[in-house]
Amino acid sequence: MINQFGINLGFYMLMPYLAGYLAGPLGLAAWAVGLVLGVRNFSQQGMFLLGGTLADRLGYKPLIVAGCLLRTGGFALLVFATALPWLLIAAAATGFAGALFNPAVRAYLAADTGERRVEAFAVFNIFYQAGILAGPLLGLALMLLDFRVTAAAAAVVFAVLTVAQLFALPARRDQKATEPTSWLQDWRAVAANRRFLCFSLTMIGSYVLSFQVYLALPLQAAYLAGAHSQILVSALFVVSGIVAVAGQLRITGWFEARWGTGRSLAVGMAILAAAFLPLLAVPGPGRFGVAAAVAALLLSTAVLAVGTAAVFPFEMDTVVSLAGGKLVATHYGFYNTIVGTGILAGNLATGAVVGAARAAGADWAVWAGLGVIGALSAFALHRLDRSAPQDRPPRGEQDIHPTTEARPSGPEAAQPDMTPAHQPPSDVDHHEGQPARTTRR
Repeated sequence: MINQFGINLGFYMLMPYLAGYLAGPLGLAAWAVGLVLGVRNFSQQGMFLLGGTLADRLGYKPLIVAGCLLRTGGFALLVFATALPWLLIAAAATGFAGALFNPAVRAYLAADTGERRVEAFAVFNIFYQAGILAGPLLGLALMLLDFRVTAAAAAVVFAVLTVAQLFALPARRDQKATEPTSWLQDWRAVAANRRFLCFSLTMIGSYVLSFQVYLALPLQAAYLAGAHSQILVSALFVVSGIVAVAGQLRITGWFEARWGTGRSLAVGMAILAAAFLPLLAVPGPGRFGVAAAVAALLLSTAVLAVGTAAVFPFEMDTVVSLAGGKLVATHYGFYNTIVGTGILAGNLATGAVVGAARAAGADWAVWAGLGVIGALSAFALHRLDRSAPQDRPPRGEQDIHPTTEARPSGPEAAQPDMTPAHQPPSDVDHHEGQPARTTRR
């Protein structure tokens, strides 16, 4: 948990200000700034599957330590790099670092908490969001000195994390020996898990919606506040962070007690869809004034945060269940690759629609479209939940085996478990999905 807080603290104290530094003091052209940021994003999103596979083969701890060490080097390079080639190397290092430790961290947590995975991922999200909330504030204070000071401080954070994980994080081994399998066999096993693939594709909708706190909502803030938009954008992140940090455990406990995992995912997705209703009712200042439009924006942000908090723990738990406790990190890597691709496509579409709708005087169309995406995704999750097999053992009986140095062995290693490993009683719905946030992340 502390590791994830540190990861997000170090990352978000630097990354929100990177584009401004590249375009300002370094004087890079807009295409060069986009290239640096694009390389960083691709090095992470495009390499999640590789990172997850390495974690299952080499163990979770080595990948966590290696990722923190690599990001230390990447951020340290940003202190000195001024030429585009070195900036691209630094961007690639920081991105690939995330691909190494993100699947490993989630698989480690799932293995370490067993039947209490949902609760553990709820606490995990509190630390995750706290890092997102604190990082930009600390970075803003350091930016008053210099960007290079901020980059150096971020590198120190990851250096401390590297040492701490190296000496304090217990190594985890698989309890069973298995026959070694090739990477291609592992990837085929994951790709053959049809329920997992359906779940992953369905959850793209959740990530597209939750990501709007970084895209459509800030654009709406700029539209409403003009030159003072940065204050309103900061308020959006503060509201989102407070809801997640203060409400995560209550939201998770209430959802789990009332609906169980599968139904909670569908309801959480419906909340994400409903988050855009205030903006649909008040799409701009023309009808009720600027104050009402700002209030609608803040309300949508809060509801979006509630939906994300509702979905995240059940989503993470469902990935483990659908993996059947085997190749868990590889499943997480595959999952992140799918939803990452979906986020890219969704953001391109959302950005295009925002511009076209505003030009046509139909701002409401953006929020209506996002709401439709959420509604369709909620329906798909409901159908997946209804079609879930009814003969799965309780979560505590799942066979989850983390790996470090040794690979599991046995003929089952090459065969995917096509049935989710957790099934509550028939009157409690099975968990079938959840969105990152983050990010995704």
